[in-house]
Amino acid sequence: MPENEAEPWEYCLSIPNDPRAVTVSRRTLRLILTMHGLIRLVDVAELLATELISNSVQHAKGPAALRVCWSAGVLRIGAWDSDPEPPAPPRAEQLEQVAELEEEGRGLGLVRACADLWGWYLLSRHGNRGKYVWCELAAG
Repeated sequence: MPENEAEPWEYCLSIPNDPRAVTVSRRTLRLILTMHGLIRLVDVAELLATELISNSVQHAKGPAALRVCWSAGVLRIGAWDSDPEPPAPPRAEQLEQVAELEEEGRGLGLVRACADLWGWYLLSRHGNRGKYVWCELAAG
């Protein structure tokens, strides 16, 4: 285990409502994980972050943020956006239909399938509005 893998850390990247933010977020996440010696998590983490940030950029009208935390062998990836509307992951049968027809509409289904845990909550404290959608990957 790399020496720096045991120490907890956290990064937050504020992003505008711009489709290019998805690529910036994905590349930033790759750099963060590589610099912390967690290259084995990069591929799945990039997929998860891409889906979370894509949803934020697509559905919210304002800014968003990518948050990446490491603690006790668990990587948590989260996306904040200003839209208070709850995320609605597709049911299993909807996922099968969508997978056959189109590329869009599968994001939270992929998060549900690839992450060890995921969830969301509304934010309404300290002037923050919107929601935070997160997922976790265990390093084990």
